[in-house]
Amino acid sequence: ENRPHRDVLRSEKIRLVPVAELRGLRVGPKLFQYVLKVLVQSVQLLYTLLRIEQPSYILLQNPPGLPSIAVAWVAGLFWGSKLIIDWHNYGYTIMSLSHGRNHPLVLIAKWYEKLFGRLSDYNLCVTDAMKKDLWVNFRIKAVTLYDKPASYFKETPLDLQHNLYMKLAKDYEPFRPRAVNPSAEGSAFTERDGKSGNVVKTRGRPALLISSTSWTEDEDFSVLLRALEDYERFIKEGAKLPALVCVITGKGPLKDYYNGLIQKLHFKHIQICTPWLEAEDYPLLLGSADLGVCLHKSSSGLDLPMKVVDMFGCCLPVCAIHFECLHELVKHNENGLIFRDSKELAEQLKMLFLEFPTLEGKLHSFRENLRVSRQLRWDESWDQIVLPLLGNKE
Repeated sequence: ENRPHRDVLRSEKIRLVPVAELRGLRVGPKLFQYVLKVLVQSVQLLYTLLRIEQPSYILLQNPPGLPSIAVAWVAGLFWGSKLIIDWHNYGYTIMSLSHGRNHPLVLIAKWYEKLFGRLSDYNLCVTDAMKKDLWVNFRIKAVTLYDKPASYFKETPLDLQHNLYMKLAKDYEPFRPRAVNPSAEGSAFTERDGKSGNVVKTRGRPALLISSTSWTEDEDFSVLLRALEDYERFIKEGAKLPALVCVITGKGPLKDYYNGLIQKLHFKHIQICTPWLEAEDYPLLLGSADLGVCLHKSSSGLDLPMKVVDMFGCCLPVCAIHFECLHELVKHNENGLIFRDSKELAEQLKMLFLEFPTLEGKLHSFRENLRVSRQLRWDESWDQIVLPLLGNKE
């Protein structure tokens, strides 16, 4: 399991209380297993919440909200605490991806979210579209608190980029130098001069594209793979495009399936790498990349991809797949591009990387726009939006 970021581990104000993960409930029909799992988790969670010191507020992120909303509400009654729900999406819309909208489980989950969601004292949500939807469909009044990048998501200085590439080169071939320079220590992207110690970007280096995914049904990863096949074809047809190193981070249920597909692609100019990154290295890699790609399609059409928020914190331009409220984050042709299918993504990659790295027209202007529009950081945003709700007690 990924360890939390070291800022969380070091903080004197944060105490992590683990809840044991359930394994081995493999008896009887699927529905029975699910009900049993929910019951056992309810007991576990309630036991944990009743053993901590009395909280003034219980802040809960939804999803997952089954059984945690009901359990947190009960614990709030016991402690006299205020319950705050942070709506990032709806659990029932995520369930409907694998079961269909009219499956009994999905209908029960929707009823549950609607009923227990109203028992909270305060509600936060991640887009104005969701704020509207919560009011219209659930009669829940929420405040929009946009996801913001933590302070360690920023552009990575060249020497730190080099250290990261050298570290990754130990395990992952795409980061190793294409040609060995005996007087410099090199990666595929950078080299450090043996005498002066200065780091420079390698001539004729590949472009570094990064996509982070949860490898789940709501991200159709084949869209990117098809676009990369087109990109390879453009190079074969003589387009002046750089080689690509495509780094895909994250873990999830469909990773092995897509890794199988990746293995079957025989690219000459594109290398695909699915590394396991430490929490501290992920922001450094985003801050070093040339372009981010986001394939997140919201199950509800109401939440925004956190990965794009982090990429923007690193001033990394993004190509993102279109869905209803994405425009609240990605401004097409200003800080990135929005595409609808693999053909459109392939054309965008071609346009952005033509004559790279000598000409970085659009890529450069998107990056500049991201630098100029310095957004609020997470803690500043929290202070401005959430503290007034709590009556500045915190």
